[in-house]
Amino acid sequence: MPNRLAQETSPYLLQHAENPVDWRPWSAEAFDEARKSGKPVLLSVGYSSCHWCHVMAHESFEDQTTADYLNAHFVNIKVDREERPDVDAVYMEAVQAATGQGGWPMTVFLTPDAEPFYFGTYFPPAPRHGMPSFRQVLEGVRGAWADRREEVAEVAGKIVRDLAGREISYGGPEAPGEEELAQALLGLTREYDAGRGGFGGAPKFPPSMVIEFLLRHSARTGSEGALQMAADTCERMARGGIYDQLGGGFARYSVDREWVVPHFEKVAA
Repeated sequence: MPNRLAQETSPYLLQHAENPVDWRPWSAEAFDEARKSGKPVLLSVGYSSCHWCHVMAHESFEDQTTADYLNAHFVNIKVDREERPDVDAVYMEAVQAATGQGGWPMTVFLTPDAEPFYFGTYFPPAPRHGMPSFRQVLEGVRGAWADRREEVAEVAGKIVRDLAGREISYGGPEAPGEEELAQALLGLTREYDAGRGGFGGAPKFPPSMVIEFLLRHSARTGSEGALQMAADTCERMARGGIYDQLGGGFARYSVDREWVVPHFEKVAA
């Protein structure tokens, strides 16, 4: 029987419309229900071509026993990060601040006021490689919510204050000016991996939008540095294991910072 996602238009949400989990889209009604029922919120964020999103869906969200537990103790919200990048950005910032890493599927537990208090990404159906099982996480969160509500509220408030102190901005309706573009270039320069191309450490994703920005900036201003970062990154990617030498196209990301070991999820040929 279809759940509440059946009327959505997002391909990712529609992929979960037949789950036994009573998923809801991100909405005021979902949080109203959490306040009314006194339940915490499980927020699950992913996208349609995400490999581990599909793995977790098959292992946990399609499992009737897990779904029954989720439906009994949580208000469950599913978000497509490509449809709601604003929601994804806010909670990914919290996940990265709390754990030092991020990724999808993103699994966040919220108060009925949308304040995050526990985070994760993929959780396996059984304990594995030092990770707790998804059921263990659910039971732990439920127990904390039932028995240590004041502590949970304190943690959630501290996280919200910390995020507010970071002065995170996700843009407004106006186009960025020269000052904002210069700050963006400065930030990319600091993050640039001069020895290997790309930005940051492992896992390393092909930064398509960043490369487009660098090329446009170079064409507009004549910046050799911006052009060099874009060219070197493309060359390192093309010479690395992330590129399919036989069939063409790139894997979604490299699990190492040298572009050697691909994650076997092709993006495009």
